[in-house]
Amino acid sequence: MAGVPTMVKAALPAVPGLNLVPGIRKTGGELPDLSRVRHDVPVDPRHVAAYADLCGFPRKDTLPLPYPHLLAFGLHLEIMTAGSFPFPAIGTVHLENSITQHRPIGLDERLQVTARPDHLRAHPKGQVFDMLTTVHSRGELVWEETSTFLRRGPGRDDAPGGTTFPEAPPHGITWSLPGDLGRRYAAVSGDRNPIHLYPLTAKAFGFPRQIAHGMWTMARCVAALENRLPDAVTVAVAFKRPVLLPGTVAFGTRAVDDGIAFSLSSPRSGAPHLAGVASAA
Repeated sequence: MAGVPTMVKAALPAVPGLNLVPGIRKTGGELPDLSRVRHDVPVDPRHVAAYADLCGFPRKDTLPLPYPHLLAFGLHLEIMTAGSFPFPAIGTVHLENSITQHRPIGLDERLQVTARPDHLRAHPKGQVFDMLTTVHSRGELVWEETSTFLRRGPGRDDAPGGTTFPEAPPHGITWSLPGDLGRRYAAVSGDRNPIHLYPLTAKAFGFPRQIAHGMWTMARCVAALENRLPDAVTVAVAFKRPVLLPGTVAFGTRAVDDGIAFSLSSPRSGAPHLAGVASAA
């Protein structure tokens, strides 16, 4: 999990004045050849249970499909706060996420978690890059993830805008989300980005009030599909619009040729918050 000092380091480049100080300033450029690894990582069943309860998963003897993201989050922050990394962590937008589980991971397994940045490229709204994560158990690749991030800036109109997902019904099961959801997920995940915590901290970054973590919205959707997914599965999503807290969202699904399309949207307008698809790996 990410510690408070790392989160403070992540926030410094977003503070006016401090963002000009050498060693803190981020000036853009190419991605560094940089990776971080955690060896022999144990799983804490109590922490897994807290995550499962918050995201809607049943308690089992295997990890919820998105849970290894939490084991890698601290590595992601270490990379993005490194002096050689060209973009600040705070203000970088999580656009898409794709997870492939090759098999369920037991609570008693010890894991190797590796993360590295890759594939910096143009986008209509700036530049995007991927954070690649792999999880091995005794040398076996059991889980991998691609998180795609946007750094806003001068873009290229002819650049790809992102993945297109099959449509799912915009209305379905309705979930009411409490105002403290971001703080509760932050306590479990270690992701204490101020946009998720309080109205005041979110307003400092241009939001009317705090917003849900994208990875919580993905996890909640996966939990709703959990009993319909194969053991070896890929779940990919695009984060469309922030979910303001407190708030209400609608979850919809539709069978497609290669799996299940799903969406999270506004119950009133149908405006999408998340679009995704789950398919056999």
